[in-house]
Amino acid sequence: MEHWRAVIKVTFVGAGSIEFTRNVVTDLCSYPEFRGELHLSLYDISAERLAHAERLAARISAQSGAQATVTASLDRRAALDGARYVINEVQVGGYDATRADFDIPARYGVRQTIGDTLGIGGIFRGLRTIPVTTALAADMYEVCPDAYLLSYSNPMAMLPWAVYAGTPFTRVFGLCHSVRDTQAFLTELVGADPGRVRFVTAGFNHQAFVLRFEQDGKSLYPQLADIIDRSPELQRRVRVEIYRRFGYFPTESSEHSAEYVPWFMRHDDQVRQFRIFVGDYLARSEENLRDLAALQRDLASDAPLDLTPENELASQFIQAAETGRERELHVNVRNGGLIANLPDDCCVEVPCLVGAGGARPLAVGALPPQLAALNRTFLNVVELTVAAALEESREHVYQAALLDPNTAATLTTAQTVAMCDELFEAHRDLLPAFAR
Repeated sequence: MEHWRAVIKVTFVGAGSIEFTRNVVTDLCSYPEFRGELHLSLYDISAERLAHAERLAARISAQSGAQATVTASLDRRAALDGARYVINEVQVGGYDATRADFDIPARYGVRQTIGDTLGIGGIFRGLRTIPVTTALAADMYEVCPDAYLLSYSNPMAMLPWAVYAGTPFTRVFGLCHSVRDTQAFLTELVGADPGRVRFVTAGFNHQAFVLRFEQDGKSLYPQLADIIDRSPELQRRVRVEIYRRFGYFPTESSEHSAEYVPWFMRHDDQVRQFRIFVGDYLARSEENLRDLAALQRDLASDAPLDLTPENELASQFIQAAETGRERELHVNVRNGGLIANLPDDCCVEVPCLVGAGGARPLAVGALPPQLAALNRTFLNVVELTVAAALEESREHVYQAALLDPNTAATLTTAQTVAMCDELFEAHRDLLPAFAR
């Protein structure tokens, strides 16, 4: 067992994924109660990216006066040893794999916007990422069984499910900004007081819904509906169209939401009407690569870094758990009755109280039937992809793709299978043996 002066060991897995590392480290180093108490342990499979992350974390600690211990290792178990929190931010295959996820389906006529959660891109990202994540969780069960695994990696609805279904480790919480950002957007849109507005939001990650939106006990949904009815611009958003058809506002952006359902991506007029940015994630990934290059230049100079705290969810989770100052966050966990009309084994996104007693997800009851029905079309793809990875079934991969709403709206069965075969070959070196 390692012995460090610091008492709060936080391990970053995939630490070379600079955005989350920079944001969470900046937040943690900004908390005065953590001064001199942090051990930031960094792990990555790339020695170059790991060295870059180590320089970054050390600079943030020094500039903020946090007096953190910073270590880096290419040995995952060594990096995990003694951790209280493990932050998963891996992206298996990086930009090149993402490029294949977009380019091959595009040749078949399948359009995607983000491709990291559902759809053909989400399926193959899941197949690449599930084995890495379950291996991480298995290591944690042996090396730091009482730690929390705080996972940012997508596909979020698949990865925690694979952990608790495929390993003995259960302390896994998926974290995503979409609920928080949507609640802030709605509050601002209707001019509500952030201190008085109350929400209940639940569903699947990237397809949760605002079930209650109230101020002083009065629903703000009529006000929202009036604002949308008077705004042709708002009506040209996919998420607003879903709200108008299903009665509850979805938490995910229009870019994501468009590729989870069968009604938009297949039709040129809908892509134009709802201003859908096909290939959006490729542009974002290329921007991230430019940001990384800029940060490397900043680290090579002596100029101070921009250390604006970002209030990352992992940082808030750690602060609440360590200080006992209770906070409500939204997490992705095993359902187990939290949402009454979705299967117990699936991974749902629900409110969670984090504080001195740890993390306590809150039951929200049954979803309105139309929302549960929409979630089930999402669940079909997620469940089959998790089953494919854990049961090593190539047939389940084809079946997940055949049941994907966007793919099914675009391709025949034979075209879908052929597209999967091309993706199997393209990702051959990144996939488990059954999928090669």
